[in-house]
Amino acid sequence: MRTLSRRWSSAALLAALTMPGPFSIDMYLPAFGAIARDFDASPIAVQQTLSAYLFAYAFMMLWHGALADALGRRPIIFAGIAIYALGSLGCAIAGNIESLVLFRTVQGISAGTGLVVGRAIIRDTFHGPEAQRLMAQVTLMFGLAPALAPVVGGAVVNLLGWRSVFWLMVGFSVVLGIWVARALPETLPLPMRQPLRASAMWHNYRTVITRIDFLMLAGVPTLNFAGFFIYIAGAPAFLQSLGVTTWGYAWLFAPMIIGVMLGATLSGRIAGRVDARQQVAIAYSCMTIGVVLNVAIAAWVPPSVPLHVVPIGVYTFGTSLMMPSVTLLVLDLYPTMRGLTSSLQGFMQFAFSGVVSGSIAPLIASSPPTLAAAMAMFTLLSYAVWRCYLMRNPPPRTRELEP
Repeated sequence: MRTLSRRWSSAALLAALTMPGPFSIDMYLPAFGAIARDFDASPIAVQQTLSAYLFAYAFMMLWHGALADALGRRPIIFAGIAIYALGSLGCAIAGNIESLVLFRTVQGISAGTGLVVGRAIIRDTFHGPEAQRLMAQVTLMFGLAPALAPVVGGAVVNLLGWRSVFWLMVGFSVVLGIWVARALPETLPLPMRQPLRASAMWHNYRTVITRIDFLMLAGVPTLNFAGFFIYIAGAPAFLQSLGVTTWGYAWLFAPMIIGVMLGATLSGRIAGRVDARQQVAIAYSCMTIGVVLNVAIAAWVPPSVPLHVVPIGVYTFGTSLMMPSVTLLVLDLYPTMRGLTSSLQGFMQFAFSGVVSGSIAPLIASSPPTLAAAMAMFTLLSYAVWRCYLMRNPPPRTRELEP
């Protein structure tokens, strides 16, 4: 069996496996207006193409990892790429808003495969600081997708029409499938695979989901992600309130992703030098600075760029600094069920994001002060959950001092 080396090429491949998710969200956001005009659909109807995608994405995350634990990593990744290509093709040729919603659902079913299975592949192969460094490298390169996708999407929509966005996704699927066939080894040996039986799977799901430490650790990134995802889901209305056209989506996404990449870089640099709990504490300090700046600017500065988007970059710096450490803590709860554990973590994150995009974001997207308040609320809730986790799991030295 071939093994995965910790080279930048391996990180690039694993990052590429996660990119269908952000491509499917960020690249088509500039097309909302064009889709509404083409299909004579309301803004709420177009927004449902995003919500349908996210709910399907979250639901299938319950299965990607379990299937990969039973059948191996490569077969599930290949299946995910093939279904994603089919869904993208359907979106490109959709004749009405209903069929677009349907094929966006097909995209959502498959787009999370690489994210879930890729995390398990990293933990199959590496441990300790090496795993955190590779996770940080993947996060660093993954950050390029949300940064480039809306910029490319805006240009493509203006020059070639909104359907070209989905044709690009079809082409990306083909290239990714070829790359996986040539470079990605199978990392789960046969003796390590879990039985694919309904009773066994139900037992495994119940074992993970009923553990309070899992719910807390998975809830922390879920709430932090919602803190800036609400800006992504509401990007068309938010940017319009700042006077930005479809050519200018980089005003929001560039600082956001620069923050992600810088945070991931720092996480990789301090891996093995700084304790995970200390790293999370530093990350929360950064997020707090971003939240305070965001609330203050939204309250007292007239809508404009760049001031209204810079604090979001500070916030995402903190979230990406925190993410590798918390993700590894989650996966280490169940070493023999990392795929399933990663699935459940992803399900929580994106199911909640689907609720945010379908119910909260449309109501507040055009109001910067309300968006800033929502970010502050999600961050406060995530910090409360993290503190509860620390109280349940004190550091080893503290435990030794207990009678």
